[in-house]
Amino acid sequence: MERKPTILVTNDDGYLAKGLRKLADLMRQIGRVVVVSTEQVKSAQGHSMTINEPLRLRQLEKSEDFEMYVLNGCPVDCAKVGFQMILDEYPDLLVSGINHGSNASTNVIYSGTMAAVVEACMDGIPAIGFSLEDYSPNANFDNLDNYILDITRKVLKEGLPKGVCLNVNFPKTTEDKPIKGVKICRQAKARWREIFDHRKDPHNRDYFWIGGEFIVEDDGTDTDIYALKNNYASIVPTHYDWTAYDVMDQLKSFEK
Repeated sequence: MERKPTILVTNDDGYLAKGLRKLADLMRQIGRVVVVSTEQVKSAQGHSMTINEPLRLRQLEKSEDFEMYVLNGCPVDCAKVGFQMILDEYPDLLVSGINHGSNASTNVIYSGTMAAVVEACMDGIPAIGFSLEDYSPNANFDNLDNYILDITRKVLKEGLPKGVCLNVNFPKTTEDKPIKGVKICRQAKARWREIFDHRKDPHNRDYFWIGGEFIVEDDGTDTDIYALKNNYASIVPTHYDWTAYDVMDQLKSFEK
């Protein structure tokens, strides 16, 4: 009998998130699944880790080829605990999501979903982050099944280049506006312009709510933002090496 691949599933939206449940169900069609989810919503936590308080892990479910755990930490903690504490060996694949909201463009920097993916990638584990451009807790993930299964199976079969993981984003779709297909893209140049809502509490102390506007400064037709805008799923090959190799020679004058 052919060995089933072991797939570690995590997210940043908490263990009750509809997107996590959907992703876990899809992965169960492919292999043995171990879910390690955040207990609370940990969106926009980036690559943060829990180092100043204890991590507490509890098991919610265990059956043949399926286990589910909840951790009171961040997505990176979930990834580390999953492949260093729960599993006897590294999984064949880590998948994260399905995130409620886009992680396209520079959102990848803030994303807890993608932080878990990058963490696995640094340890040489093939890894994919899946996100849907819909922030609603009741977002509809049903029309993503075939795309997610196809991408996952392809990565399991062919692998990924060393040091590379995938950031996959899906547009919000309707019956009248289905996904047209999949595009390999580059990360669009964009930034957040923060808006701070200044308020006073009942004791007249200042506090702030942070919001913002996402500013796209890229009119390229090969970007993830362009693909999503035109109803394509985007796949951005992503790596954790942030070295700006193209300017190293320009900075030689700094050397002594």
